[in-house]
Order: sequence, then C-alpha cells, then structure tokens
Amino acid sequence: MKGFLEDANYSIGLLDEGATLADVIDNCIYEHTHTGKRAFFVGDLGKLVKKNIQWQNVMAPIKPFYSVRCNSTPGVLEILGTLGVGFACSSKSEMALVQDLGISPENIIYTNPCKQASQIKYAAKAGINIMICDNDIELKKIARNHPNAKLLLHIATEDITADEEMNMKFGTTLKNCRHLMECAKELGVQIVGVKFHVSGSCKELQTYIHAISDARCVFDMAEEFGFKMDILDIGGGFTGSELQLEEVNHVIRPLLDVYFPKESGVSVIAEPGCYYVSSAFTLAVNIIAKKTTEYDKLLPSGVEQARNDDEPVFTYYINDGVYGSFASKLSEKLNTIPEVHKKYKEDEPLFTSSLWGPSCDELDQIVENCLLPELSVGDWLIFDNMGSGTLGEQSTFNDYQRPLIYYMMSFSDWDEMQDAGIASDTLMKNFFFVPSCIQLSPEDRFSTAA
Repeated sequence: MKGFLEDANYSIGLLDEGATLADVIDNCIYEHTHTGKRAFFVGDLGKLVKKNIQWQNVMAPIKPFYSVRCNSTPGVLEILGTLGVGFACSSKSEMALVQDLGISPENIIYTNPCKQASQIKYAAKAGINIMICDNDIELKKIARNHPNAKLLLHIATEDITADEEMNMKFGTTLKNCRHLMECAKELGVQIVGVKFHVSGSCKELQTYIHAISDARCVFDMAEEFGFKMDILDIGGGFTGSELQLEEVNHVIRPLLDVYFPKESGVSVIAEPGCYYVSSAFTLAVNIIAKKTTEYDKLLPSGVEQARNDDEPVFTYYINDGVYGSFASKLSEKLNTIPEVHKKYKEDEPLFTSSLWGPSCDELDQIVENCLLPELSVGDWLIFDNMGSGTLGEQSTFNDYQRPLIYYMMSFSDWDEMQDAGIASDTLMKNFFFVPSCIQLSPEDRFSTAA
C-alpha cells in the first residue's frame, strides 16, 4: 500500500465494509507518530471510478484525455488507463509514464504549447502524433522533427472574468489560423483539428459558445486548404463539481449538435485533470515547530480586526510546503482548509493562526490566516482535496522528503470495476484486503500481503 511518488510498485488496500478512509488515516498517523512523523497521502482510487461514471453519464460521447500533470502517480494512471481514459501529456517523462502502462499512442496527445525539439523527436519515435500548435515557429519546429505529426490548432478564448488565468496567454487568433494553414501546407504538415481551453475559474459560460463558434470557423477555413479535420478538443477547466459539469454540458451540447453533429465525423475530446483526482486524495502533515507571532504582522495588509491584546497568536511550521505538496499554492489559492486530527472540545478556544512549510522561505506560506485550537509540536493536520497539482514531479529543496502514498478502494467500487469487466489481471495483483478491525499493529496493518 505504501509507495513513493516515482515508484511504479504499489498496492491498493481493499476496505472491508466496516473500515473507512478515516480509519486508514488514523492508522497511518499512529504508524508515523512512532516511526518518523512523515507527511503522507491517502488516495481513494474508487473516486476515480465514480468520476468516470459521472463523466459518461453527463458528457458522453466526449472522450476524456486525462491531464497527466495534475497527478502522475502510478495508481491514478493505471486506474484511469484501465477505465479507457486517454492521456494528455505535457512532457517526455509523462509520455513515458503512460507508455509504460501499455497505453496505445492513439490514446495519447502531446499538449505542451512550447515543445523542446528533443521531446518532439521522442514523440515521433514513440508514435505519438497528435500535438498542439499555436504559432508558426512551433509549426516549423514540429515539421523538422516529426514529419508524421497531426496538429490541433490551439485557438485563444477571451475570458475577461477569470481572475487567475489569462487564456490569451496561449492560443492563436482566427486571423492567424489562415497563416498557420498556409505554412502547414507549404511544410507538408497535417492539421487535423482545433483545441481551445476555458479556465475553471471562468464564471461566464458564454465563453464556450464563442469558442465553439470560432472552432467551427477554423474547420470551415481548413476545407479551403484541403485539410480533413476530425478532432475538436474542448480543453480542461473542469473543477470536479457535478453541477459545473452539468452546466457546461447544458451550454455546449446544443452547439455541438449544430456545428459538429455526429454525421460530421468529428470526434470531440476534452482534457479533464483535477476533475478526476482533486477530491480523491487527502494529505496529512505534522507540526514540526511553533511560535507566537505579533498579531499585526499576521493579518493581510490593510486588514483591521478587533481582538483581545492578551490573546496569543500562533505560527505553526509543518513538514510539507510549497516546495512539495503545496506547490500549486504559488500560483493559485488553496482550495481546502486544514482540519485538526486530534479530538478537542467544542467549547475549546480558537486562536488566530498561520501555517508555513519547513523551508523557512518567505514564499513558503500555506495558510495566511485561520482559526485553530492551540496545537503542539507533533500534532497532525489534515487537508482534503489535495489530489490535483500536488503529486507530480516535486522539488528536493531543503532536503524535502516526499510523502508516502497509501492507496485505498472500497469493496463496492472494486466490485463495480469487476462487474464492468474493466479490471485487468495486472491491476488486480496490486490489491490486498484491509479488515475493519483497526487494533492491529502497524506492521500487520500496512502489510502488502494479500
């Protein structure tokens, strides 16, 4: 059940009906408290199965190509591969990880908008032909290094409401698409489709309407140049919420039926990432240091708040940070709040607190301001929804020790995979039984023996 992030040898605990993920977390904390207090993840791989069923119920026949950079751990990739999901890779290492699972090159797309020549050559050698392009320099680079490439023109979407992501950063204009097609014709490069991306932070779903309309214009333009285009990639930006998924589907379905009907032969694909994995992983961290902080230095600038001058304010340092599992905190807001693992009384006082990583770097702030009971060095904090952007290639800054991963799945989810005939023999070898009794010793409790 334990495995390092880069370790393909892993196992998955099958939870008995009486056992829960909370029990697993309790047991892991018990073990780590006695063996080194290392941060760890618990991944519920059954949630990937549920998310895939939800996708099929709401978004079919749009095929998902999972964005590997969101979470490239072996358990996630193998489960999704078994479910028949495609993979959107942004680097050579991601392509290699997916290929090691035996995934067909036809089910892999190379999505990096700024590709190294060596990685284009790797894709060519591996037979991974579908890739993204949004400018003529990239087009010429691809033509030199991958003569069999099949390009999706990445068109820009105008998202004026998204605070955290500027979609104009990548993607070309409709006017420039004509120039790119002229270049592709001269270079003998195939253009087979269009891609766009709408940020998950975008609140205006009309953006999809404009993007699909623009895509239709590009398809029409391609006919003038003799290109046979048959792929529309609607990108990522799916947050994991069923409501958001249904809202997006409600907006795009009528347009797809009009602009890209089934008889057109156009395959519609998407690149969900955090949709699959965000809620599947929980992170447990340990408090390694504690100090009292002046209150006015803790609050964000310009914020005033009445308080008792005698009330202490605490700063806690934990054994994971932005140079590890909280790397996404450098570019976006943390979408989870810390929960205290130890039991405390309902009427116990709460104190203004901040959480920092172990690097002693001014950027290594996890939570700027929250209310917590007074904690001690050695106490544990739990973060939910930590499956996206946290489990890829990570820094070794300041001797950072990567968290262990404990994969789990309920018997009901396992049975569902079995009944659907999607559980391969190779995958099944990774499962072992976890009884409902939690009074076992740590060695027995986390044995990988069946």
